[in-house]
Amino acid sequence: MPNPYLTLAEVEAIAREAHRAQTDKAGRPYAGHLAAVAEGVRARGGAEEQIAAAWLHDAIEDGALSRQWLDEAPLSAWTKEMVLAVTKRDGEDLFAYTGRILATPGALLIKESDLAHNADPDRLAVLEPATRTRLTEKYALVRGLLGLDGSQRPAEGRDQANPAGG
Repeated sequence: MPNPYLTLAEVEAIAREAHRAQTDKAGRPYAGHLAAVAEGVRARGGAEEQIAAAWLHDAIEDGALSRQWLDEAPLSAWTKEMVLAVTKRDGEDLFAYTGRILATPGALLIKESDLAHNADPDRLAVLEPATRTRLTEKYALVRGLLGLDGSQRPAEGRDQANPAGG
């Protein structure tokens, strides 16, 4: 029976097209960030569904794709759950946001890769000092709330298996 879901190459193409006009804070094409996060998830041993979610991790939050698109997309339920888990909502505090990530199997690995790329010293070096300081503090806070700062990692941590079983 053929796979009913989009391939990773198809997900990548959709994400690249959706974010085509977007740049990061340094003015670079945003697709570079998506590629780095997806590669980070792959390098950390992530499943294909996690890599797909990494490609889409900012799509809803940034308005590049709609929630309706995600709901209707031929993606696994697990991929969709992880995308929604790492999507920050308007007015949401960091405790609710990080709590949702920790409660969603597989989502922590995506956020860990996202934070690692966001906090890359070479990437931060091109920003204005005030912006660099603000973002460095924000990323450290989120890492701490997620248990990624060397403190005890929660039971819902990054190594939790795919709940869909495959």
